Amino acid sequence: MYDTMHRAQILLDDWQYAALKARAQREGRSMSEMLRELLATQLGRPDAAGSGLSAIEGIGEDRAACGRDHDRFLYGKVSRRR
Repeated sequence: MYDTMHRAQILLDDWQYAALKARAQREGRSMSEMLRELLATQLGRPDAAGSGLSAIEGIGEDRAACGRDHDRFLYGKVSRRR
């Protein structure tokens, strides 16, 4: 999934650390994984979460979503048919 990884040391404010740790625990993920995802999203990496197929993960839980919504989730386009 990832290219070569590099170790980086960062300093976080107390609130950033607490928020990141809490979210990672809630989602059952590591803090490193969460940071990589946030950075990929902010830096515009094409395979970042929120783009492509990962954008529709959990769509079955959305009662308002329907089969015609796939273009919006995959490509950011609004379906013309309704």
